[in-house]
Amino acid sequence: METNTWRGLGRLWRLLAHILAGFWIVYTRFPRLGEAERRATVQRWAAEAVRRCGITLQVRGTPAEAGPDGLMLVANHISWVDIPTIHAIRFCRFISKSEVKHWPVVGRLADSADTLYLQRTSRRDAHRVLHTMAERLQQGDVLAFFPEGTTSEGVDLLPFHGNLLQAAISVDAPVQPVALQFLDAQGRLSQAPCYIGDDTLLESLWRTVRAEGVVARVTFGEPERAQGRSRQQWAQDLQRTVAELRR
Repeated sequence: METNTWRGLGRLWRLLAHILAGFWIVYTRFPRLGEAERRATVQRWAAEAVRRCGITLQVRGTPAEAGPDGLMLVANHISWVDIPTIHAIRFCRFISKSEVKHWPVVGRLADSADTLYLQRTSRRDAHRVLHTMAERLQQGDVLAFFPEGTTSEGVDLLPFHGNLLQAAISVDAPVQPVALQFLDAQGRLSQAPCYIGDDTLLESLWRTVRAEGVVARVTFGEPERAQGRSRQQWAQDLQRTVAELRR
């Protein structure tokens, strides 16, 4: 059997054990933990999950601290690894499509990380989520979402959609752009963690754990406020900023 296959099997086994440990923590320890302790636990669990996938974290820039009006993170979207990668650096509440809540394993772990779910085909639900996001920002929470709306191959960015930026505009909350890249051992873009097109989650996972020397580079830009921009204009500006951060 090839070396990378043995490597992949070993990582899969360790990752499965880590996921089972995560379930044990969620069902036995979370009910007794305070909010700060739960969030710190999620961050530690995510960092270890990324490590067990064989991915090394590389952080550029500084994750901003949330003030009294909260903070929103917007990032490009490449893979299922994006969420634990960002969680490993700082805890945040992701906005995710409602289907994720019902996914086996993933849905329960997403619940434990205080994910907010959006039914994308419902205008009424969009208004509900925007209202909840605005409330959370005013409570000092850090929210995060992927304005591309889906994953890309990591080479070029898809158009950024600005609908969810309305929550930040309504309470004048800052938004921090975040650029994600996966690199191989030679510093070139790695396609191993990509999750696009006809890929299944298992196929993407298997490519990821078999790969050697994958680095997740996460670059944080400077937080900014709308300053009178519409959500569409702000989304376009944030897309350009994220593209620049990836250079």
